Amino acid sequence: MPKLVAPNLLSWASEIDPATVDQAARTARLPFVAGHVALMPDAHIGIGATVGSVIPTENAIIPAAVGVDIGCGMVATETTLTAADLPENLDALMPLVERRIPAGVGRGHESRAADRALAGLGRPHTPLSPKQETTVARQFGTLGSGNHFVEVCLDERDRVWTVLHSGSRGIGNQLAGAHITGARNLMKRLAIGLEDADLAYFTQGTPEFEAYVEDMLWAQRYAMASRARMDRVLSEALFRVTGTGARVRTINCHHNFTQLETHHGKPLWITRKGAIKADRGDEGVIPGSMGTRSYVVRGLGNPESYNSCSHGAGRRMSRARAKRELSAESLAQAMRGRTWNADRAAFLVDEHPEAYKPIDQVMADQRDLVEIRHTLRQVFNYKG
Repeated sequence: MPKLVAPNLLSWASEIDPATVDQAARTARLPFVAGHVALMPDAHIGIGATVGSVIPTENAIIPAAVGVDIGCGMVATETTLTAADLPENLDALMPLVERRIPAGVGRGHESRAADRALAGLGRPHTPLSPKQETTVARQFGTLGSGNHFVEVCLDERDRVWTVLHSGSRGIGNQLAGAHITGARNLMKRLAIGLEDADLAYFTQGTPEFEAYVEDMLWAQRYAMASRARMDRVLSEALFRVTGTGARVRTINCHHNFTQLETHHGKPLWITRKGAIKADRGDEGVIPGSMGTRSYVVRGLGNPESYNSCSHGAGRRMSRARAKRELSAESLAQAMRGRTWNADRAAFLVDEHPEAYKPIDQVMADQRDLVEIRHTLRQVFNYKG
């Protein structure tokens, strides 16, 4: 159940540090926040707005609250495969995934990705340069870096699932960055003082607001379609390795986005920065960290959370601290029994499960927000 941790600030997190509360409280004090800010159980400090926060605003949007990876989210597909259909290990899958789903900062396909899904996305409001047009095409259907990943998992029935985490890649970052800078400059021109410059905002009805919304919605479409493409590529690669299999159903959901919704009888922009929409009946995917469980959930439609839930486990260590205090050896121990990028363990220490909150506690904290439908355990993990 939530606790009031500051004025206008409800938290579902049993583990949360004071700096995170202070940051979220600054957001909650903005004059256009219409009601309380909701902190999900995975909440941790972010840039400007708190990761794992749900922010209701009236006639205004904070671009930095949506973040630079617009439309980042999860896709999971249930297959007809069971554990008995899998080979002794999935080593043969790794080179297929590495070749077909490029990963890493700036990585893309070697040639422009000709895809009808990409052509059907429309155009963002902001005109793209020739270089950006190339980036859009080459990075469509690519994973990215950081905490983005590809997994093959087994649920409690030993049914095989594919799971993937990715966003709007370089173009989403560039569009978001331009609007965040524009919002800051607008605050200066209008002499509007803010507790944090990253809380700069656009007001509905202005050209800046309309331009941002158009670009944001395009980036969300790009991210969702890109995940769908990778999801198909991943299942095809898996079925090639197993020699059999078919897709049953797919869940594809954002966790960095904003949209206009009706709450408490009035239209509000609900910004979910590291949070999933969890209205009654909504399906979502909540990943744990490397080496831990993930969950397929169904929303309970809790109005106090603005029909939202967590998007993952949530960091308890910064990447720098994780690299200082954790080791490649202990990461290898945590990943024992799985196929993963073991040869890159030294570069993945900042994704160590001990750098994150315990996913089981996160799920316990939000039992009034979602019900667990399936519990997934990894057998294959490929990191960006």
